[in-house]
Amino acid sequence: MRRALTAVVVLAAGGVASAFLVNRGDTSQAADHATVALPVSTAKVTQQTLKDTETADGELGFGTTSSAVNRTAGTITGLPDSGQELSRGQTVYSLDNKPTTLLYGALPAYRRLADGSEGPDVLQLEQNLSAMGYTGFTVDDEYTDATAEAVEDWQEDRGLDETGVVDLGSVLFAPSRIRVDSVQAQEGAPIGPNQTVLTYTGTTKAVTVQLDASDQRLAKPDAKVSVTLPDGATVPGKVQKVSTVIIPADGADKDPETKIEVIVAIDNQKAVAAWSLAAVDVVFTASERKNVLTVAVSALVALREGGFGVEVTDGKSSNYQPVKTGLFAGGQVEISGAGIKAGTVVGIPK
Repeated sequence: MRRALTAVVVLAAGGVASAFLVNRGDTSQAADHATVALPVSTAKVTQQTLKDTETADGELGFGTTSSAVNRTAGTITGLPDSGQELSRGQTVYSLDNKPTTLLYGALPAYRRLADGSEGPDVLQLEQNLSAMGYTGFTVDDEYTDATAEAVEDWQEDRGLDETGVVDLGSVLFAPSRIRVDSVQAQEGAPIGPNQTVLTYTGTTKAVTVQLDASDQRLAKPDAKVSVTLPDGATVPGKVQKVSTVIIPADGADKDPETKIEVIVAIDNQKAVAAWSLAAVDVVFTASERKNVLTVAVSALVALREGGFGVEVTDGKSSNYQPVKTGLFAGGQVEISGAGIKAGTVVGIPK
């Protein structure tokens, strides 16, 4: 005789599953199995790769935006156009008819460089001088007389006073080529120190996603993702950068929000060349289990003595078999246990 089943709710990662509470103990049956009537609905245990995925809204653009900030007072005498791309050695903007030159490097310019200076910013400068064809100095972290001579040669080629000194504000270091995103200053207008002249991005298309703080598990550096474009095509991507941003309060009724900003790199730039900006869907994989046994979450039952089980049937009889659960994803759950294998038929409780 089938024992009464009491419905309970089981919370599991990846969703909410309904389960049933059953009592495996029955003195009239074998110690480790409870014989029950045959289930009406059944499903098979399958072996597959189980992925816990989440889809988030993203914006295809050029990734993180940075600001070019003026360091001294003067008059803006030259500006680039929005959307213009610049490379090493080119002028980003001009102040008092003196150019601020783009050089490559991860460390922002933060001081005046001259004979006797030492540090990673000196090395960064010398690497650029060497890349632009200037010689006669050792590429290291020491600014020597030889470095100053190379700087003088560079200044002569730029039409500048040959001082051998790199003043703060005369160069802008960026990781690579840049694209002017927007221009804040106006040509002919005075500008003071620490004012934004323009904003810029990289020249490579990327996707920006803002996740809720509760979804931080999705934001794993170097993790692979899938990006669905406006035309329905999908391209692979990789998480390039993860940072925390604060969204300010919007009015008295809305508190500030903490978001996880994710920059997704796209290797196949051809596939995204048709869009300057576009709304896209990004599929993140939080967890993945390869070649595991899975069953529909709805097949799980909660055993009265604790844990979970499934009702195993061969079409003639059935019994409740305890199982160990793993990853929950997409309505499936990873299971393992004695006698559980691919093809095992289990009941689906009503």
